Amino acid sequence: MNALIEKSIINNKKALICLENNVETIKTIASLAINSLKNKGKIIFMGNGGSAADSQHLAAELIGRFKKNRTALPSIALSTNTSILTAIGNDFSFDDIFVRQIEALTNPNDLVIGISTSGNSKNVINAIEKAKELGAKTIGFLGKNGGFLKNIVDVYLTININDTPRIQEMHILAGHIICEIIEEHFFHNN
Repeated sequence: MNALIEKSIINNKKALICLENNVETIKTIASLAINSLKNKGKIIFMGNGGSAADSQHLAAELIGRFKKNRTALPSIALSTNTSILTAIGNDFSFDDIFVRQIEALTNPNDLVIGISTSGNSKNVINAIEKAKELGAKTIGFLGKNGGFLKNIVDVYLTININDTPRIQEMHILAGHIICEIIEEHFFHNN
């Protein structure tokens, strides 16, 4: 048990170093998010499994609050409506569950964030390609070597280790930092 705990802590430290090497990327993503919100856009998150949960978590931080009581900021996680997800999965394909929603909901001023620890989630890839086609800026929160998504998003943050839970921990930390920057930008007097 001790060895497992120590290994997890060591891998968390390695992942944190990867995140520390992405400070400029985090600033860029936060700036794109602020610009989107200033221009009446919204922040759209998507991912599968734990990344779906992270998507919902980060959208909730923007709509609800992060640290400050303030007005809501427009954000949505595409993994929350089970009727939409199952209808699209059944009538089309699981690979289409996000692309159909992007097609319906995305505008050029929006920022679309795909979260994928492998960087190779086909449904996220399809949605990112559609978002780019619609003129939205695209971000990847990725793991390992960034996978295919690294090649198609406008900006990517990659945690280059092979430990999925540690990658997810850094994704949520980066997301929290970005939410705090956004909140401070718009509501610094609150």
